[in-house]
Amino acid sequence: MAGALETAGRVLLVGGGNMGGAMLRGWLEAGLDPAAVAVLDPNGAPLLADIVSRGVRLAAAPAEVERGADTVILAVKPQVMEAVLPTLLPLLADDTLIVSVAAGRTVASIEAALGERPVVRAMPNTPALVNRGITGAYPNARVTGPMRARAQALLESSGPVEWVEREALIDAVTGVSGSGPAYVFLLAEALAEAGVAAGLDPALAMRLARHTVAGAGELMIRSGDEPAQLRRNVTSPNGTTQAALEILMADDGFGPLLRRAVLAARDRAEALSRA
Repeated sequence: MAGALETAGRVLLVGGGNMGGAMLRGWLEAGLDPAAVAVLDPNGAPLLADIVSRGVRLAAAPAEVERGADTVILAVKPQVMEAVLPTLLPLLADDTLIVSVAAGRTVASIEAALGERPVVRAMPNTPALVNRGITGAYPNARVTGPMRARAQALLESSGPVEWVEREALIDAVTGVSGSGPAYVFLLAEALAEAGVAAGLDPALAMRLARHTVAGAGELMIRSGDEPAQLRRNVTSPNGTTQAALEILMADDGFGPLLRRAVLAARDRAEALSRA
């Protein structure tokens, strides 16, 4: 990773909030030189105070940023992108790579503000905050092989990167992994509530739910088996798990419900992209 990041050149991170901060921490942990990074954040990026003290440059306005970064990472909230993008134009070289992690903002919308240039649209998820995220990414036609490798190195500092062939698939990625952590958190909530209904103390039920969800996730990552096989491994014939799965795997059970949820998230992402 450090070797790949050595080719990143000068990086401008626009937005020092949770996601931008998680990416920056990952870069530095992977060996990126703090002097190669500048953070542009009008609020002073209070979450990054400890990092800035290590040599990362912090700017409150575009006029304070040196022109010609090799890569610009757009990590601002989608609703402020329209106002932010025009202010970046004076900072860009012709071959500056733009990597956007703002949900619902298409490559076309970025090109409309910044002109025709290499753009990668990416969708990370919140486990990036603990270096356990996963990112879906789409490059436009102007992204060269070395540029894609640069984007890969920067994005994978917080977890794996999966590239898609069509930009529309980023909306599907949003429905699965972008919004997916919320589904898992809801599972933990519901599991704890079910434990209370079964007679457990609420605090104990929540501890059991948290660790069960987290432990099962870690097992899926470490195991070479597919989730379906791991499920079968836990399910003894006519046992307790089978009794529960007969409810969850019914025709109107967990699978169809989750498919409806993911498609609803995808459809909303598509609508936001068109807005």
